[in-house]
Amino acid sequence: MNPFQKRTAIRIAAVSIILAAIASPVSWFVARESAEESIVSLAIEESDRLLHHHNAIDLSGTDAAEHATVAARTIAGGLFDIAEIYDGKGRKLAESMNKGGEAVEKFLPHHGTPSYTAASYESLKIAGEPWVLRVFVPLRNSATDTNGLITGYFEGVRVVPAWQKEQMFASSLTAALMIGLASLLCGVAIYPVVIRLSADNERKAREVLDSHISMMEALGRAIAKRDSDTGAHNYRVAWIAARIAERMGLMGSAMQALIAGSFLHDVGKIGIPDAILLKPGKLDDAELVIMRTHVAQGEEIVTGMGWLDGANAVVAAHHEKWDGSGYPHKVSGETIPLAARIFAVADVFDALCSKRPYKEPMGFEAAMAILEKDTGSHFDPSVMTVFRTMAPEIFNRLANSTESDARQLLEDRVRQHFEM
Repeated sequence: MNPFQKRTAIRIAAVSIILAAIASPVSWFVARESAEESIVSLAIEESDRLLHHHNAIDLSGTDAAEHATVAARTIAGGLFDIAEIYDGKGRKLAESMNKGGEAVEKFLPHHGTPSYTAASYESLKIAGEPWVLRVFVPLRNSATDTNGLITGYFEGVRVVPAWQKEQMFASSLTAALMIGLASLLCGVAIYPVVIRLSADNERKAREVLDSHISMMEALGRAIAKRDSDTGAHNYRVAWIAARIAERMGLMGSAMQALIAGSFLHDVGKIGIPDAILLKPGKLDDAELVIMRTHVAQGEEIVTGMGWLDGANAVVAAHHEKWDGSGYPHKVSGETIPLAARIFAVADVFDALCSKRPYKEPMGFEAAMAILEKDTGSHFDPSVMTVFRTMAPEIFNRLANSTESDARQLLEDRVRQHFEM
């Protein structure tokens, strides 16, 4: 299992567990409420049947109290432990209770004269932990006519027996466990789908990234064909710049833009005539003006190319200097993009330490002396502070390296920072 798959599995498992943890108590509550309502519905139906049987619905006659008493006794011996019957004006006509009702009766909250118009119930926890359901039912001649005249009130109290509590507990627990298990199974089922989709997206992203990097290298090779010194230099200077940037904390798109810009910094030289680009001697003033146009031409090449837009910062400002004496815009200090300031150190260091057709490579001490002399004028002092500590390692690593060696070094950085 690779790191991505491991992270995905952990996240899906965490979400599944959280959903199970949320859904299970909810299902427990719903199942318990449903069980309570089932008990209450059954009790109401049974009490209604008995009240009708004993003519204790219409409680306005002279024998209403007698009928209510008989009905209350019958009901208190069945589904309810306490039965109370009131007439239409809320006056108590009868009350009956068994031993279970007697044990809890004194703990029940008192209420005023009944005046409710719809059946309801309340669930109560009494001292000693018995579970009590208290039912309130308005009586009408027709149980289905909710708008009919209320002829009386029935109130019943049921002490839920241990077996029924256990049954309700088991049903609620089963429902909660099923919901929790379903959440976990959904996570298990989703995992391979997510992995497959992610793998497809990753493959496509790699293909796009590969095409981008191939385009970058193709542009680099194109200018290298015209200027033989450019090929290995592009790889080396991009690698050096990436190493400095890593030490300075650059990452993500900023690092990717730096690498692309460093590699393509001289791409504008494609538009410089061979007579000037390949001239072995020193350029005259007119030729120098033309040579310097490679910066603007490079900007035009990379601008609007989507992924390569980030390279613009280095391509456009790699000849600017810290004190403002560079070109083409003569910007200075921190107005120069950080990527270009990092690149400037890497570019000059590599140029000094590399063999060129017109010069031998300079030694480390001599090259560093030039960089130190130009710190604060050409180079950003903060970049030099970082580079100074790593310069010996970089010099030794690149000494006598071939273009293939430099290409491999840069490829390692590309794979790291482009998440390949």
